[in-house]
Amino acid sequence: MTLSVRRMLIATLALLLFVPGVAPSAGAVGKEVLVATIAAPIGPVTADYLSAVIARAEEDDAVLLVVELDTPGGLDSAMREMVQSILKSRVPVAVYVSPQGARAASAGVLITLAADVAAMAPGTNIGAAHPVNMGGGAMDNTMSRKVENDAAAYARSLAESHGRNGDWAESAVRESASLSEKNAVEKKVVDLVASSLPDLLARIDGREIRKGDRTMILRTKGAPVVRVPMGLRHRVLSALANPNLAYILMMIGVYGIYFELASPGAVLPGVVGGISLLLGFYALQTLSANYAGFLLILLSLLLFFLELKVQSHGALAVGGIVAMALGSLMLFRESADPYMRISWTVLGTMVALSAVFFAAVISLAVRSQLRKPSTGSEGMIGEVGEAVTDIDPKGKVHVVGELWDARSDRPVRKGERVVVKGLDGMTLIVAQDTLSLPPRV
Repeated sequence: MTLSVRRMLIATLALLLFVPGVAPSAGAVGKEVLVATIAAPIGPVTADYLSAVIARAEEDDAVLLVVELDTPGGLDSAMREMVQSILKSRVPVAVYVSPQGARAASAGVLITLAADVAAMAPGTNIGAAHPVNMGGGAMDNTMSRKVENDAAAYARSLAESHGRNGDWAESAVRESASLSEKNAVEKKVVDLVASSLPDLLARIDGREIRKGDRTMILRTKGAPVVRVPMGLRHRVLSALANPNLAYILMMIGVYGIYFELASPGAVLPGVVGGISLLLGFYALQTLSANYAGFLLILLSLLLFFLELKVQSHGALAVGGIVAMALGSLMLFRESADPYMRISWTVLGTMVALSAVFFAAVISLAVRSQLRKPSTGSEGMIGEVGEAVTDIDPKGKVHVVGELWDARSDRPVRKGERVVVKGLDGMTLIVAQDTLSLPPRV
């Protein structure tokens, strides 16, 4: 090797090592591309999942993390947590709205704008990011403007920090603007349209990405792809975040607690009810439910229980059904996005079933209180039997298939019918049956 060639190699190496902001190892060929799939409303579970995947990508020194996104939106707090995770990630993050027919709506818009690479598949759309109050009563005009202005400024900041269309980002918040994938590229809302994941990786190969004070060159073409699906824990918690399932779990919890209070010592209803109620609590917390509605449902449980203890002639039961219906209606706001509230079918079915169930239980309880006792000493009174021996004043009688000691104030002959008038310890107090009825044996 000649001296001039050696000098050229040394100069090239020095340039690569000491030019500020360049990380030659970040784009090394052969490093993995991690892929996370989020096809659900944005909530604490999706935020925790994304944070875990980013941590793994940093640990594995991945060349890129691709987030395949299909979401109708979700909670603002969870969305901001995901945005912060993307912005703080040491590994470049690409958000890919896919597959065909997917959308990045509401909170999904800001997550896409925060990505280092924003891409969409054919037949997808992005937009409609106007903030909605999920927590109960309507916001007044002042609060509504504050929330809208905050979200609009946040969206503009994210878009402009990545060289994207800040005006459209603001209109997506203020006017619920939406775009198809082609229009999104034309208006510089996203960077490109890719027909598939391999197409995306091929098209962004060599792209320069700025992460903080570092410049990174992506080397993604032909890189090995490793998918990181949700683990069992995240899948279970994601399923629980469905408002319909949360409502059903809560109602099962109400039934279980009611059974346990009505029949102390049954144990199983109380255990099932307690677990279901806690799971329902978790789901309601992730959905920012209106707890006034939940308290009304608990009030209905109390009224149903009191109906068993107090002779209200059904007034408490009717109050319980009304409280349950109103609580169910108030649990999630009607103005919230459809995926963040209970479907009318589930709500109507559960309220109707609850009304029928508690009406039947209370009816049986009232009947049992009014019914003549059929067991114990009180249950023997009025039974008709036959004298097995003469009774003067004591003898033996055959009543309800059993032989009893008996006594009578008046003599009774063997074989005559007798009726039980009372019980003295284990001795029946009987009298001659004056009715012409066949003896009961």
